[in-house]
Amino acid sequence: MAYNAAIFDMDGTLLNTLDDLTASTNAALAAHGMPGRTTDEVRQFVGNGIMNLIRRATPAGTGEDTQRAVFDTFCAHYADHALDTTAPYPGIVALLDELRARGVKLAVVSNKGDFAVQELVDHFWKGQLDFAVGEREGIRRKPAPDTVLTALEALGVSADEAVYVGDSEVDVATAAASGLDCICVTWGFRSVQTLLEAGATTLVDTCDQLLDLIIN
Repeated sequence: MAYNAAIFDMDGTLLNTLDDLTASTNAALAAHGMPGRTTDEVRQFVGNGIMNLIRRATPAGTGEDTQRAVFDTFCAHYADHALDTTAPYPGIVALLDELRARGVKLAVVSNKGDFAVQELVDHFWKGQLDFAVGEREGIRRKPAPDTVLTALEALGVSADEAVYVGDSEVDVATAAASGLDCICVTWGFRSVQTLLEAGATTLVDTCDQLLDLIIN
């Protein structure tokens, strides 16, 4: 079916942020005398918010106060380095341009800290997206439906008019909790097997396939 709105996850869906996330994770760990993590480890750690990334990256048994200190160090480093290597995946810029030209409303809903979401959106798509929100105080992060419902309200559309696009099991659960159809991309941070095991039913390998499913 044709949708009036598309709500996108950010990391692993629109933007390849993995190298910058890994660099900031390891900078924060090193600052507190902890061993670093590989890119593949960080790939599996992301998706449930920065604090959970830090909980998974720090050594087993690390206390909450120390985890919070590592979190603060990560946020400070990432605020300065979120754009070092991050870039849209191939075809994403053209996809969003085409959707906007066809009158589809566009939003980003992410578990990334809201400060970073707004910086990245302003850098890559200033004035081109209708709404963007990241993790912030007072609203539950995905897979709770809160941020998606906030986006629907901001866009002025109902759940049956919108589709949710993501790359992880968190996104599959988020779409289900929000009452939206879900399309999963295969170029992101999770394997096809992981997506299928999470209940994904519609997967795309290219932006052309994604465009076709959104507008037709």
